[in-house]
Amino acid sequence: MISYWEKKNFIRYDFIVIGAGIVGLSTAIHLKVKFPDKSVMVVERGIFPSGASSRNAGFACFGSVSEILDDLERLSEDEVVELVAKRYNGLSEITEIFGEDLLGYEKTGGYEIIRNEELGSLDQMDRINKMLKPLFGETVFTKVSNIDKFKFSDKVKAVIKNKYEGQLDSGKFIRALWHKCQEMKIQLFTGAEVEDIDRESGTVNVKNPIYKNKISFHAEKIALCTNAFSGQFLPDLQMKPGRGMVMVSKPIKNFPWEGAFHVDKGYTYFRNVDSRLLIGGGRNMDFINEETNAFGINAVIKDYLVKMTQETIFPNASIEFEMEWSGIMGFGNNKIPYVKLLDDKTGVAIRMGGMGVAIGWQAAKELVNLFEST
Repeated sequence: MISYWEKKNFIRYDFIVIGAGIVGLSTAIHLKVKFPDKSVMVVERGIFPSGASSRNAGFACFGSVSEILDDLERLSEDEVVELVAKRYNGLSEITEIFGEDLLGYEKTGGYEIIRNEELGSLDQMDRINKMLKPLFGETVFTKVSNIDKFKFSDKVKAVIKNKYEGQLDSGKFIRALWHKCQEMKIQLFTGAEVEDIDRESGTVNVKNPIYKNKISFHAEKIALCTNAFSGQFLPDLQMKPGRGMVMVSKPIKNFPWEGAFHVDKGYTYFRNVDSRLLIGGGRNMDFINEETNAFGINAVIKDYLVKMTQETIFPNASIEFEMEWSGIMGFGNNKIPYVKLLDDKTGVAIRMGGMGVAIGWQAAKELVNLFEST
């Protein structure tokens, strides 16, 4: 049961957004910008975002050479350039709107380490630069002349730099989105798990953990922004979950480098955060078991990341890890986000392909533009 006051004040909205990660909160903000007189509510099942929005590695990136080459195996050059543009424009917009300080954004540059396995990518660097030059107006990827300064092992044959990339604090990004929602009088309910939605009536049924019943919220339109967890509401959706692991070391004295580094088509990544090594990814070491929406640590991948640290990144040091966690991402047969109106009441912005930090803001904007057209 709910009270008269609750029914009168808390139940009906013009827009309900399901999911309070980067895409959901961004969607709510764009809705309020586009429709300032409309009421917007966001509902989130976790206390914090449930997928990967506050559990990622904080890379402000749009793709390494090997990752872009991998995208080209599934998409045309025009589609890849458009995808890179969306990622880069998304990063540019969030830093402009929220400011670098609020995001903890650092212009450290993005790097890719090249081992024997990736030497073919180095040969393709000029091709990728030529492809991206109309977008950036200059060369994006350059080969670092002196790689000894990084103190990597001899497994690293070359390092590619991208001056347009950087890194941010994922928690600060979410907090900046929260504060913007508060300023815009967007209602946010956390710890509220959606059981089901009725798209025809615009009803969102949420579990009530106190009274053991459900609360039915109503809206003129619903935005579904639950990424990897969207299968509950859209069982026919062509998307697979992908779990990602992140580890953070204890502080390291005289940390020798800064920057956001990628390895092996972007599947593995590492960076310096507060003089600690953050390393994550490795999903490609066990695709089958990482195709899950259950949080947890995969021992095979953990061993791989530890070995990468010991044999490649810090070969002459004993690095102790202090924290580890996982996040859940959503993937399709390519990395183009799935942004679509399902009917005149319901839209989705999901399947960020592991690039939610960069492309989430833009995907949200696309969804709101579709709502405006109805």
